[in-house]
Amino acid sequence: METLKAVFFGPDPQVQMRKCNALIRANTRQLDRDLAQLKSLDTKTRQHIVNASKRAQRNPSQAKQATSETKTFARELVRIRKQTSRLTTSRAQLQSVGMQVNEAFSVRKIQGSLQKSTGIMKDVNTLVRLPQLTSTMHQLSTELVKAGIIEEVVDDAMPDSELLEGEDDLAEAEVDKILQEVLQGKLSAAPAKPEAPPIEEPAVGESEEFEDQEATLNEMRGRLEALKS
Repeated sequence: METLKAVFFGPDPQVQMRKCNALIRANTRQLDRDLAQLKSLDTKTRQHIVNASKRAQRNPSQAKQATSETKTFARELVRIRKQTSRLTTSRAQLQSVGMQVNEAFSVRKIQGSLQKSTGIMKDVNTLVRLPQLTSTMHQLSTELVKAGIIEEVVDDAMPDSELLEGEDDLAEAEVDKILQEVLQGKLSAAPAKPEAPPIEEPAVGESEEFEDQEATLNEMRGRLEALKS
């Protein structure tokens, strides 16, 4: 019966609106999960910076290495926060799309006609570039075309130069700002004129600690890349 109705009278606007809202909710939940993971990464990375700084103060012979680690973790924190900012902006855009879609269907119900929205088209075209949302946003654009809200299905293969801009160019000023924030101005530093250390093999504990730091950093980078792909 529904199929025959769709053939003679077109798709049911209420069904279309429910489909669109379901896709928007699914995308919102995905962004919420990703933002929660980024928040956890932010907290852990801050703690790694603090730990490395404390180690530098506790053991002057490791100050240079520990200071280098604080900067490495600070760069990761800059990346994490940039990704958090992107996803937060995307979530706001998605909420805007949801409100505009519901408003469009409400106007259609009252006036019996529907005007195409360039605003929704622009927002959907931006959101579909996010790897996390590409699939479901493409489905949403298809439903919006069927409903007559936008003119054409968005291109999910469009290059995303805007989102990638500045990703590989982390300014030292940003890194220093992060370190000042996390360490509250107490930056660890290697001695100005360090004494030449004796040539000896590192202690087992120190070697294991260094390997743990490397493993942690690799794990964090892997999780951050997973959130962007």
